[in-house]
Amino acid sequence: MECRLAFDLQCPVCEEYMSTLANRLLGSASLKATSYEEIESDGRANWQAVGVVILSSLGAAVGIGNFSMSGILALLCVALATWMIWVILTVFIGTQLLPGNETRSNFGQVLRTTGFSAAPGIFRALGILPKIGWILFLAATIWMLFTYVVAVRQALDYTSTSRAVAVCLLGWLIHGMLLFGFVLAAF
Repeated sequence: MECRLAFDLQCPVCEEYMSTLANRLLGSASLKATSYEEIESDGRANWQAVGVVILSSLGAAVGIGNFSMSGILALLCVALATWMIWVILTVFIGTQLLPGNETRSNFGQVLRTTGFSAAPGIFRALGILPKIGWILFLAATIWMLFTYVVAVRQALDYTSTSRAVAVCLLGWLIHGMLLFGFVLAAF
């Protein structure tokens, strides 16, 4: 019997959901390929992935000391939009330009795995700490880059991490040029 209240920890269905989410967060942050494979294959995990990106973005907002509601909402919108652009680029580059022999992937698979790859970004909230906060913020951001590569490698069924790095770098360059172009056009 399913509960009608969202996330009622007395409900076995909700308890299992939260347990699975916690395991996925830890597994993806730990760079475990098996976690990414599980996430990739679970079509119901799309909203969990979006939630991870939102938590990561909130961590960034706290870490840079942004506590205004409008600033946080703007950061969330930009984070979600840029993530979607990067997912689209990753799918295109990974499946059309640089596919591996075993590459069989789609938007949902890349969305889910890359969404969970944002898990270490939650730690960017530690950026608010005096003196060492910027180091912790930077470390969490670099950690996210590593998890993104693993997420891409697993979602695109690559046997080589170097191919996943190439997809990520190419996507990052195109993404950066697009963003830079939009900023220039705004001025």
